[in-house]
Formats: sequence, structure tokens, C-alpha cells
Amino acid sequence: MANKIAWGVISTANIGTAKVIPAMQRSERCRIDAIASRDLATAQTTANELGIPRAYGSYEELLEDPAIEAIYNPLPNHLHVPWTIKAMEAGKHVLCEKPIALTAEEARLLIDARERTGKIVAEAFMVRQNPQWQRARAIAQSGEIGDVRAVQTLFTYFLLDPANVRNQADIGGGGLMDIGCYAIVTARYIFGAEPSRIAALIDRDPVMRTDRLTSALMEFPGARHLTFTCSTQLSPHQRVTIVGTKGRVEVLVPFNAPNQRPCQIVVDDGRDLFGGGARVEEFPIADQYALQGDAFSRVVRGEAALEYPIEDAVLNMQVIDATFRAGASGEWTSP
Repeated sequence: MANKIAWGVISTANIGTAKVIPAMQRSERCRIDAIASRDLATAQTTANELGIPRAYGSYEELLEDPAIEAIYNPLPNHLHVPWTIKAMEAGKHVLCEKPIALTAEEARLLIDARERTGKIVAEAFMVRQNPQWQRARAIAQSGEIGDVRAVQTLFTYFLLDPANVRNQADIGGGGLMDIGCYAIVTARYIFGAEPSRIAALIDRDPVMRTDRLTSALMEFPGARHLTFTCSTQLSPHQRVTIVGTKGRVEVLVPFNAPNQRPCQIVVDDGRDLFGGGARVEEFPIADQYALQGDAFSRVVRGEAALEYPIEDAVLNMQVIDATFRAGASGEWTSP
């Protein structure tokens, strides 16, 4: 397609090089034209491996490239807001990895930057572009499974490397920031509302100080509940169950959805405990990162409105902040 957006990527982070960049290169509306690292050799090597035309030895150089229209920012969490603002001030639209900031207060700086620069900025929660999630929400809102009252989420992996950014507390590491944010954003997506109060239990690694096991209970308006557990030191697993008064929906691989095989959800009318009323819905092979890039690119071209503006990211950060407060205090906390 001729009307592709020219993208630049600041950082050679693994999430970008392994997943997002290849997906965007295969997408309909994205063209990755440049990548930057603080080390030119690293940038050049990555550019050669991924077939990216231009490599820069600093983020500033990439932002000065007049041909780049949009920036994908997969830097570590503490660099999300500073470099997103710099990119916007350089005249670029920005799609920034989650979580958007270290706190809701920091995230609000992006609202000011948007108003000042007129540039589009969004948080990269790719799951909301995935057909399996769009279908799960449609079922939940249709009444097919009755009054949806509960969402249960489990998301875990095992990672002990202290050098990994996910295990560095001072720069926004830990389970809640890295993967618990998905449990929060998808519950908000399904319920179409914000939680009113939160209780949480948080266990921290004694050496790395990151939260390695976090569980939370959140009450949404209408006596609807999210319960979730996330961990950076448990056997890898993920599952979401959306439960109503007449049935349930299970999202089998909710977050790391495959791009090489179809996704599936299970819809069960609850007639027994053995799946007697269950059906499997399968979705054509899709890449949620490509869908995300295309959606953002259409907004940049003025062909669509931004479905989840930066205010949504601030709301998600407010819930994350409150979960940390609830875990520290041992009391119910309001966002």
C-alpha cells in the first residue's frame, strides 16, 4: 500500500526486534525506515538483520530525521515518558510501550505534551486490537453469558536474571508493571468501567526488590469483580475467564497470542462442569502487533479516530498506583 507511515524505532529492545518490528514490517500501513541505539554498531547490526534502511547511534539523531513520521518507543519503563515527549517535541507521533509511565502523575505529562505539540500519542496495549479480545467483549456485552460479574486472570513467567530490566525495581521492573497491567486493562476493557476500590497482596524479591508475586481484588461499579495474580517467578501460564450469570468465556492464550496459528476462545453455557455446553470459537491467523501498528497509522493519516487516547493510559496507571498502595497498606484503596 502506497500510503504507509514511515516509522522509526528508538531502542533495540527485544520486544521490538523480536515481535513488534517484524510484525509492523508485514503490516499494511507501516514501514520501518530507521532504528536507533546508543551504540551505532548495535543499531547497524539490528538494521541489517531486520532489513531496516537507516541506523543511528543516538536517539536524538533519529528524532532529527525529517522523513520519520512516527516513533515506536520500547525503551525501559523509566524512559517511556521522557523520550516520548522528546519525540513529540521533534514533530513525531508516538506509540509507546506499556506501561506508559512509572506513575499516573508522570503519565499526565503526556497530555500536556499532546496539547503543546499537537502530536498523537498512545499506549501500546496490542491486545485490544486482537480479534479474540474484541469477540470476547462482544459476547460479554451481548447478554449471551448473562450479567457479567467476574473476571479472573492469571499471568506468570519465570525470570531470575537481575540484569533484565523486568527485575530492576528502580526503573519500573516487577510483575505488576510488566504483566499485571494487562489484567487491569483487559478488565477495564470488558467491564467498560473503572474500579472503585482495590485490595492487594504483594510479595517482593528480597534481593531485587521487585514484586515477584502480586494478587489483587478490584471492585467495579455494579458489584463486578476482577481477581488476578501475576508473577515473575512462577511457571509460565496465562488464562482469562470472564464469568456471567448464564455462562463464561475463556481466553486461552490472552496476552502472548500466537501469530503463526489461530487463536481460540471457549464459550460455555454452564450447563455442567465438564464442558457439555462449551463451544470453541477460532479466529484466523493474525498478528496483534501488526494490527496495532496499522490502527495507529490510520489515525496518523486522519482515517480514523484514536480509540484509546492517552487519558486511558493515565486511568490504567492510576489503578496500578492504587494497587501498589493497597499492597503496602494492607487496606482497601481507591484509585
